[in-house]
Amino acid sequence: MKWLLPEYVEDILPAEAMRIEQLRRKILDLFFKRGYELVMPPLLEYMDSLLTGTGHDLELRTFKVVDQVSGRTMGLRADMTPQVARIDAHLLNRKGVTRLCYCGSVLHTRPAAPGATREPIQIGAEMYGEGGPRSDLEIQRLLCDALKLAGMKNVRLDVGHVAVFRSIAQAAKVGPELEAELFEALQKKDRPALGELSKKLDAKTRGALLLLPELYGGAEILARAEKHLPKLPALKRALAALRALAKACPVPVSFDLAELRGYHYHSGVVFDAYCKGVTGPVARGGRYDEVGKAFGRARPATGFSIDLRSVAGVLK
Repeated sequence: MKWLLPEYVEDILPAEAMRIEQLRRKILDLFFKRGYELVMPPLLEYMDSLLTGTGHDLELRTFKVVDQVSGRTMGLRADMTPQVARIDAHLLNRKGVTRLCYCGSVLHTRPAAPGATREPIQIGAEMYGEGGPRSDLEIQRLLCDALKLAGMKNVRLDVGHVAVFRSIAQAAKVGPELEAELFEALQKKDRPALGELSKKLDAKTRGALLLLPELYGGAEILARAEKHLPKLPALKRALAALRALAKACPVPVSFDLAELRGYHYHSGVVFDAYCKGVTGPVARGGRYDEVGKAFGRARPATGFSIDLRSVAGVLK
């Protein structure tokens, strides 16, 4: 029994390995044609660097080991995006727009979904130095083109914006503890819990929070949000950005204004890509301007990563 692998960790045999390698080459070639440069971050690095700017969103998913040379705690990457942000901020240190791409294995302490591997292969692209809907749209179009090139069918995006909830909470001067509790309730779309947690807030804020779980669907929900949510500058800008994406995205788009995935990591638009044959999202992305600030060099940043093994599984 010595040859058994850990649960949710497996070898990739020749047929699947070939599919993955062919996809990797095709997608990277697409990235290169669009001006994205390849980087290869290390598999492990010190924890204080690996999780900088991510809050606690990745910490529980990260395997930790002790460096026998320095005695410091190191982590095996659970996501390559923070590493690429570090490369942009500290190693390249360029002015203007920088476009980077990557491909490699990441490791998760637990499967991200029932039956999922704990060693996904991420392939992705990141854009630094340009904010606003134009760069968000470039990234979303690149993702759609990559999935189309890979042969994915019925691709659609589910899009949210963390500034919707964040602006409401900040305007009401909600404390960190209550904000965290409201965040959890919104993630579960638990309206009774939201009602209980917000009962001491003013009626306008309470009404907005109770409405958020219902704001899910097509572009029509943006008009409903604009009509019924508070008239806050940050919220107005968020809705305008979502409306621009809805008009220009090359695939069908749905919206979820209670989607707060990576709330302590992302700073703007967030999106998941779904396609026929894959349970759950096949790709994830969004804007994360605050990560560059955490590395000491504030720069607009947006990008995505595709689960290459999930894509290859559809092509069997």
